[in-house]
Amino acid sequence: MAVRPGLWPALLGMVLASWLRGSGAQQSATVANPVPGANPDLLPHFLVEPEDVYIVKNKPVLLVCKATPATQIFFKCNGEWVRQVDHVIERSTDGSSGLPAMEVRINVSRQQVEKVFGLEEYWCQCVAWSSSGTTKSQKAYIRIAYLRKNFEQEPLAKEVSLEQGIVLPCRPPEGIPPAEVEWLRNEDLVDPSVDPNVYITREHSLVVRQARLADTANYTCVAKNIVARRRSTSAAVIVYVNGGWSTWTEWSVCSASCGRGWQKRSRSCTNPAPLNGGAFCEGQNVQKTACATLCPVDGSWSPWSKWSACGLDCTHWRSRECSDPAPRNGGEECRGTDLDTRNCTSDLCVHTTSGPEDVALYVGLVAVAVCLLLLLLVLILVYCRKKEGLDSDVADSSILTSGFQPVSIKPSKADNPHLLTIQPDLSTTTTTYQGSLCPRQDGPSPKFQLTNGHLLSPLSGGRHTLHHSSPTSEAEDFVSRLSTQNYFRSLPRGTSNMAYGTFNFLGGRLMIPHTGVSLLIPPDSIPRGKIYEIYLTLHKPEDVRLPLAGCQTLLSPIVSCGPPGVLLTRPVILAMDHCGEPSPESWSLRLKKQSCEGTWEDVLHLGEEAPSHLYYCQLEASSCYVFTEQLGRFALVGEALSVAAAKRLKLLLFAPVACTSLEYNIRVYCLHDTRDALKEVVQLEKQLGGQLIQEPRVLHLKDSYHNLRLSIHDVPSSLWKSKLLVSYQEIPFYHIWNGTQQFLHCTFTLERVSPSTSDLACKVWVWQVEGDGQSFSINFNITKDTRFTELLALESEGGVPALVGPSAFKIPFLIRQKIITSLDPPCSRGADWRTLAQKLHLDSHLSFFASKPSPTAMILNLWEARHFPNGNLSQLAAAVAGLGQPDGGLFTVSEAEC
Repeated sequence: MAVRPGLWPALLGMVLASWLRGSGAQQSATVANPVPGANPDLLPHFLVEPEDVYIVKNKPVLLVCKATPATQIFFKCNGEWVRQVDHVIERSTDGSSGLPAMEVRINVSRQQVEKVFGLEEYWCQCVAWSSSGTTKSQKAYIRIAYLRKNFEQEPLAKEVSLEQGIVLPCRPPEGIPPAEVEWLRNEDLVDPSVDPNVYITREHSLVVRQARLADTANYTCVAKNIVARRRSTSAAVIVYVNGGWSTWTEWSVCSASCGRGWQKRSRSCTNPAPLNGGAFCEGQNVQKTACATLCPVDGSWSPWSKWSACGLDCTHWRSRECSDPAPRNGGEECRGTDLDTRNCTSDLCVHTTSGPEDVALYVGLVAVAVCLLLLLLVLILVYCRKKEGLDSDVADSSILTSGFQPVSIKPSKADNPHLLTIQPDLSTTTTTYQGSLCPRQDGPSPKFQLTNGHLLSPLSGGRHTLHHSSPTSEAEDFVSRLSTQNYFRSLPRGTSNMAYGTFNFLGGRLMIPHTGVSLLIPPDSIPRGKIYEIYLTLHKPEDVRLPLAGCQTLLSPIVSCGPPGVLLTRPVILAMDHCGEPSPESWSLRLKKQSCEGTWEDVLHLGEEAPSHLYYCQLEASSCYVFTEQLGRFALVGEALSVAAAKRLKLLLFAPVACTSLEYNIRVYCLHDTRDALKEVVQLEKQLGGQLIQEPRVLHLKDSYHNLRLSIHDVPSSLWKSKLLVSYQEIPFYHIWNGTQQFLHCTFTLERVSPSTSDLACKVWVWQVEGDGQSFSINFNITKDTRFTELLALESEGGVPALVGPSAFKIPFLIRQKIITSLDPPCSRGADWRTLAQKLHLDSHLSFFASKPSPTAMILNLWEARHFPNGNLSQLAAAVAGLGQPDGGLFTVSEAEC
């Protein structure tokens, strides 16, 4: 209902007068100002007063005021009257009193409030009047609601031990009205009324009274008010358990059933077992002590007593006792009877005597045996004479230059006086000799014969094949033949990690490509007149049981060369990689060899070699070269002498070449820094369809019993989501240190927010607690980027796995012989093999070289093993020529002459 225009000035004057009269009253409560002499019962009183409200975003707020009895009601905001047109007025009658009532509503916009923002708070108040006076309502404050984005303090990740208290602080963002705080554990609401082990402080911190394993989770602080809901960064809380030893087991039975031995007891780190990165138990898990066991003594009979007198029953007896010695300590009783009886009356007893017929029978049997023995001796002599006729040496001088190079030897035509023609064919990998194998004869015929070694079956049809490589069919046949012997039952059935060839006195070389494993067979290592079929095998650690004691660890691959037991006149050189950081103060290194019975023995303690020993080792930074005169199965084992002992680990990051789903896996491999281990992982990833996504790194793992930890960081949350629930993954120390487990790796699974996401940028950390660490910065396109693939392109290691004769050596055969002849004799001016060893930095092995018939040959053999196939022959020639020998020019060679 509108007010008449003539009354508006009068009403406004009344309101101003009453306002001035009530200016000293409290502004936030209802204030009545009666007209003097008026009835106070007719003063207006408010049925509905305006209340505090918040403006959310840009929505205006509604203020309502209702009073009775009232003739007029108006709003006043921040001391200014609201325009009449902005009021919505409704008149009614109060049902309880029958007096007239009036309700007024106004809208307040965000713009109105922002005009006074920063000066004072925006407020509104109702003023109602009647004929008896005016009444003012309480003030209603209008505020703009908001909630800022950034938390003033966010919770941080923690690692706490079991039953330790946890406090996660959280200060929510600034907001009006103030934000309420709640906590999420793995996206589930934390309710202190349900879980009495947790409570939330007035400062909004989450407190866990005693950490439990179930409290390992991601915790998020959530702040909310009427405007928005904000989430803090999740804090990973890991509740770890430090390992504890179980009780000791009972002492085992003494290892020796007789005499001195040892017994042991053990305990395990399972009380409790370390969890979530908890510390491993300190101390030894095995204790040994000496013991002695009484040896059992088996009983033995004493001598028989004399025969007794003949009794009435025509028998007499004799006795003995089990007392020489008597059984004790569990020994066996004597076997047999302790009483012997016989007839003692010849007339009544039966005696067995030999007649003339029995004597003749015995004489005949002896004569037949003598005749058979003589016949056997004759046959053996005849066989030996025939064999000697076939055991002549290869005397053709052309073998020194073409020798066992890959050649093709074909039968000549009928009108050709020569039986064999030799033409070089460098494309072949198998050399076949045809024609009769016979002793050399006088005349122009260039025949030469290959004698059958004691390891080969007799040659048939005048045909013999020298193997230069390992084709699949021939390799399988070779392995199947070796498998029939007990010692070779553990040889791998595949051919990728095996090489073999047939060799004579000219020597050769076997290699397993891309592994660093090779076997050099120097000239004259095989006796002249013998031909050996030799193999080289690389074993997987899980296929061969290598017992390791105490702090020992496997540092090299396990390699077999054989067959064992063949006669060698010079040491061969076995080369293989190792992953140790060699230091006499940190390591005790031993070469182990497996016997034919299957037991492993220490055949060499590096640093304590005897010059005349059957084994010797040249140890370098990443490789070792073993001189041995006995073939067999070998491994390099190290025992840590201090926590400074370290092994080199190669870290490789692989991921799928093609990603067809939202999930994307990053595999981090931690393997021994050897070429054979790298080859296995590369082959595995090719089968899995993986690609290298970062340049490999080397990490030094110390013998400190601390685990290896791996984590992923800085994953862009707008594009990717990590599925890792904990802050890091772990590989136990002992799994890496013993060196017998392959393909150790951890996988980080990421999930793309959208299938179109292809760019990935993050960091991967790999570190040992209190040790070395490496960081990988990943930034590439998962669908296009292949720039790291070339880093693992396996390089060639000299062609075919088997090289026979002069082709296996960098130094030409004739020049090698000249060097040996010139430098072996001692020289007063020092221009001999000792000076050559110094120039090649091998002077630490002088005592070993001096113990051999040809020291120079040993030096050249080691040079061949270390520098094939990429050795610089010119540098060796310069070192030899610089010794000051009168005929030093003979040793100067060029690459073309080789």
